[in-house]
Amino acid sequence: MGSFAIFRRSWVIVLGIATVVSLSTVKATDLNPAAISIKMPDQLHWVDSPSGISQVVLHGDPDKPGLYIVLATWHAHHMSHPHFHPNDRFITVIKGTWWVGTGTKFDPDKTVPMPAGSFVTHYGKQIHYDGAKDEDVTLEILGEGPATNTPAEEK
Repeated sequence: MGSFAIFRRSWVIVLGIATVVSLSTVKATDLNPAAISIKMPDQLHWVDSPSGISQVVLHGDPDKPGLYIVLATWHAHHMSHPHFHPNDRFITVIKGTWWVGTGTKFDPDKTVPMPAGSFVTHYGKQIHYDGAKDEDVTLEILGEGPATNTPAEEK
């Protein structure tokens, strides 16, 4: 390899390292807050419920009309019972395995596993139930509020 090729190769490596170092020094406080909103994990306010779910609202308000986005963690061994929502909900499984079922009869043994990376649509006014079996599962839920929950279990 000629000396010019070695020089050029060395220059590319130095330039690459300089780029990485300069990018790593940019902080969230250097960004224009009119252009972007950032919340770090320690800034998210998770709320626990007695039904075995912890959630944080990322956008909007699920209790009011309009778009909302929440992260929800179903804790192991907790499931909802048959119910429906007035509007469609779009769910991505972020971590763990989420178990979903349909119909008015609650039967966890007939639920289907949705591994991390799965995408599920709960159609408005359609009866379903879901939750976590042996591990916690974290979901991102996007929907149109208000996000009411109407029980529909046949006993």
